[in-house]
Amino acid sequence: MNLYLATDHRGHTIEKELIQNLKKYLDVNIITSQLPHSPEDDYVDFALDVLNRMDKSKDIAVVICGNGIGMSIIANKVRDIRCARVTTIDEAVAAREHNGANAIALGTTNISKMTKLILAFINTPLPTEARHLRRISKIIKYEHGEYNEL
Repeated sequence: MNLYLATDHRGHTIEKELIQNLKKYLDVNIITSQLPHSPEDDYVDFALDVLNRMDKSKDIAVVICGNGIGMSIIANKVRDIRCARVTTIDEAVAAREHNGANAIALGTTNISKMTKLILAFINTPLPTEARHLRRISKIIKYEHGEYNEL
């Protein structure tokens, strides 16, 4: 598994410290966007850069912008990405455990909270309960044009 990290200009200011914190707890390859940052950059470009490079079946992405909303919206436009904007440990765990999310979106909060949210997400196993798997299957089928049973 690789961890893909995308930040806009607001998240870029904390990116190096966040990576250092994560490497204290994880033995994982962290891949970031190599696009240049500026105060006028667009979060869309950074998200698409990493999300389109990751292996959606085994990698995880963390996308960070001012409040996480924009990043979560663009992430969910990428085929086979299930991204949740999370603000609490419970949300991070549920995103992974109930929805099989392979990405989370965060706002630029303090580093220790971010690190805890990311670790909770990564350390939560994917869903195994039939009800969660059924729902995820419907999402994937709809995304691929194979489900419209409303």
